[in-house]
Amino acid sequence: MRPERLNPSPRPGRRGGERLRIGGFTPFTTTDYPGRLAAVVFCQGCPWRCAYCHNPHLLPADGPESHAWPDILRFLEGRRGLLDAVVFSGGEPTLQGGLADTMREAKAMGFLIGLHSAGMYPQRLARVLPLVDWIGLDVKAPSDAYPRITGTPGSGEAVFESLRLIVEAGVDHELRCTWHPAWLSAADLLALSDEIRNAGADRLVIQEHRPAGREAFHAEIVATDRERAGLDLLSTRFRHFALRMAHQESPA
Repeated sequence: MRPERLNPSPRPGRRGGERLRIGGFTPFTTTDYPGRLAAVVFCQGCPWRCAYCHNPHLLPADGPESHAWPDILRFLEGRRGLLDAVVFSGGEPTLQGGLADTMREAKAMGFLIGLHSAGMYPQRLARVLPLVDWIGLDVKAPSDAYPRITGTPGSGEAVFESLRLIVEAGVDHELRCTWHPAWLSAADLLALSDEIRNAGADRLVIQEHRPAGREAFHAEIVATDRERAGLDLLSTRFRHFALRMAHQESPA
């Protein structure tokens, strides 16, 4: 990711958005909010250490800030009518207390609000869901397999509580699972699909792992016939299903 450079402006009095710690900014994307042109704000900080993380520089909560929110607001002011949405990604956006105020400021300018989240903080997610027009939720594994991916015991339960909240709120969403056959078996994928359907969701995207993150995941994906058959079976379980190959561009 190569952040856009914005000219700094004098900071006004402390506003809610200034409490958001920003580690990167993409001024234009066609892939991070389905069917819309969007800018993406990358929020600093994430407590999990997933092996395939594509933004490891955003993991430390006290990592360096690349942008100030007032400067991004000034940029967005000049893009009214050109951009449709502002997406908050990460890191994990719900980690930060200033997220809701920042979303309100962008929404007041007429932008749709998108959110990329791993769903690790259901109560915090519930507070911002009324402001969100679309959310991309990472569902990394069946709940009992989450710790081997995130390195955090009990992490799966929180995610499926977040999924329940999203479904109940009726927020437009996409569920994404990053898949590597050495990490998630065909049986894992089927167990994951059962949990998703039990939560009342009917859409899933499987994203093949792209080499990044820890060295152990840099090997090329070689799926067995059984694993491919498992992916084919998943496609029959959801009203909306897609498989994004590793060479395809996909949301962050």
